[in-house]
Amino acid sequence: MPETQNTEYKSSWHDDYLKWICGFANAQGGRIYIGKDDAGNVISVQDYKRLMDEIPNKIKNNLGITADVNLLQYGDKQYIEIIVQPYSVPISLRGRYYYRSGTVKQELSGASLNEFLLTRTGRTWDDVIESRASFDDIDDRSIKIFLRKAEEAGRLPDIDGLSAPELLEKLRLAKNGQLKRAAIVLFGKDPGAFYPNTFVKIGKFANNDFEIRFQETEEGNLIQVLDKVLRSLDHKFLIRNITFEGMNRIEMLEYPVVSLREMLLNALIHRNYMGAPTQIRVYDNKLSVWNHGTLPEGITIDKLTKPHSSYPRNPVLAEACFRGGYIDSWGSGIMKIVDSCKAAGLPSPVMEEDGGGFIVRLFKDIYSEEELKNKGLNGRQIEALLLFKAQKEITTSEYMKKFQIADRTARRDLVELVEKGLLISEGENKSARYTYK
Repeated sequence: MPETQNTEYKSSWHDDYLKWICGFANAQGGRIYIGKDDAGNVISVQDYKRLMDEIPNKIKNNLGITADVNLLQYGDKQYIEIIVQPYSVPISLRGRYYYRSGTVKQELSGASLNEFLLTRTGRTWDDVIESRASFDDIDDRSIKIFLRKAEEAGRLPDIDGLSAPELLEKLRLAKNGQLKRAAIVLFGKDPGAFYPNTFVKIGKFANNDFEIRFQETEEGNLIQVLDKVLRSLDHKFLIRNITFEGMNRIEMLEYPVVSLREMLLNALIHRNYMGAPTQIRVYDNKLSVWNHGTLPEGITIDKLTKPHSSYPRNPVLAEACFRGGYIDSWGSGIMKIVDSCKAAGLPSPVMEEDGGGFIVRLFKDIYSEEELKNKGLNGRQIEALLLFKAQKEITTSEYMKKFQIADRTARRDLVELVEKGLLISEGENKSARYTYK
């Protein structure tokens, strides 16, 4: 049985493994087995009697917690099981904090540590009072824009006649006359004066990550940045496709506006504001939005594309944006991105955790060379899909002739392309035709 998020195998004991125990205690708990190889096979452990005395004491003395330490036997071999429960308070080892994420032990530092400690004390970053700020730091025009949108959404009743301070109190963006960090992010005149990385970087790249053609930086509060970035993408970075219906000229961006807006809102609302700035990369055949901050506990990539509960990193900011009609409160942003791409005939977005953050990628064409390489196809399959794309179909005999291969090999390659959703099969055996989607 392989290692999982909650299990770890070690052939022998080293005091360094206290870091793993600390990581389990700070995450969802877990079990460490001493005397097993990486595949989970029992290989026995030496000096198990001594370790049964030492390990519990080392855990208690170094971490200040207790763990169940059990001696188990498989045939004539002994091994040790250490059961670590999750703790609601932060656990440290010699002043350092560790966390179990997937099958990896991570040392928390910087913005990640700050966020972890706040969460463990029942707070979030956006809910903290910003003692440096006053109501003079709030942009009245941004509040007016917000109120117009809130009125359209109908989610913010009983606000007629409220002053700006009273409105912010109602939105839980202020408390006892003091502004919270969320208020600065959402309505601040200059959020960058308080939190330097609140801006958004946009770059136009060649088909690699090293050659940048031009770039822009958009600054301001969330409401301002949302408008500025969408305008910048429209005017400078994306192409408008032009079609005609009768005498009517119709212009549409390369990617659905709904997808772009939801991607940007997700990044701005759920990002770690003590980390790196939000980054948008535009290529000839794809676009990506990256924000600092990984997925919350309990949420996986697979769950994101299905109905799921919302676990915002910045709940005060998210609630205000919901009241203003900017987002849905039920975690449907990713589903909107997926559905709008499908309606536009684009490939499904790709989402993943990357570099301490979360990235969403949109693609123009599932049959682009880069996209095909990402799907793990062999050279023949990629060449064939690109070669026959113009005629929109491939036959088994054409495939055999092109690559001088046997019928069985050709059909195996083509069936795999069907299974990967790249072709549609019609007919059987050598007479089968494979059409593009």
